[in-house]
Amino acid sequence: MDYQQILYEVKDRILTITLNRPEKLNPFTDYVMAPELIDAFNRADEDDEVRVVIVTGAGRGFCAGHDLDEGFDYDEQIQTTLETHRDIGGTVSLRIYEMKKPVIAAINGAAIGIGITLTLPMDIRLASEKAKFGFVFARLGITMEGCSNWFLPRLVGPGQAAEWALTGRIFDAKEALAGRLVNRVVPHDQLMDEARNLALEIARTTSAISIPLNRQLMWRMLGADHPMEAHKLESKCIYWLGLQHDSKDAVEAFFEKRPPDFQLKASTDMPPFYPWWPERPFKE
Repeated sequence: MDYQQILYEVKDRILTITLNRPEKLNPFTDYVMAPELIDAFNRADEDDEVRVVIVTGAGRGFCAGHDLDEGFDYDEQIQTTLETHRDIGGTVSLRIYEMKKPVIAAINGAAIGIGITLTLPMDIRLASEKAKFGFVFARLGITMEGCSNWFLPRLVGPGQAAEWALTGRIFDAKEALAGRLVNRVVPHDQLMDEARNLALEIARTTSAISIPLNRQLMWRMLGADHPMEAHKLESKCIYWLGLQHDSKDAVEAFFEKRPPDFQLKASTDMPPFYPWWPERPFKE
């Protein structure tokens, strides 16, 4: 796919996806940016030379929200019904949720509406001190989207999620940090260095198999009704991984005071029980 609204660059085993409509603060579009993002995440998951993904925005903004030139009157744009329509931003969020590779959001400016909900299924959110946030849907006469009604309360708690979603107000990076929406706030000119340093630490020191297993263990167990479910899955993972080269070499490397030689690949070497959850069509 030739990308028109995003940039795709791989360096040092890190993929940087840049939302690239800087003249309008990178607004999200359903029919160009969304399929481009899904294609980029598909490529990343299949490419063993990509160990970590960073998502950021070009220019002054991260993503100022949905491109309002498209509007929300879907009946006039596509053949759909009340029962068959699926929020397109949600399909991108679901694709990120399914990722094997860890995803870091480097939020360099305004992240409004889908500009912030897009980051919720990502694993780590770093924010520039200049970043602004807003779950503004109620002020636009619509509801939360991008699966944010599922992600946001789990990330920040239902009380904080309700305050932001029900007021729809814009808030700054300091409040985002206090509310646990972002992991840390850094000086604006250090944001990408901070994101890359974190990505490099993951890419250079961790097993390519451990990452997707840990990532999905955490996400999938959020809905478990008892920690026994997590115990069973962790036990299965530990048992299988303990028989593989990577864990054996990591132990030897510890005693030999050298870096481990991780060889397993996420594209071909996942355990036979992965995925352990029922498969779902991408768009039910």
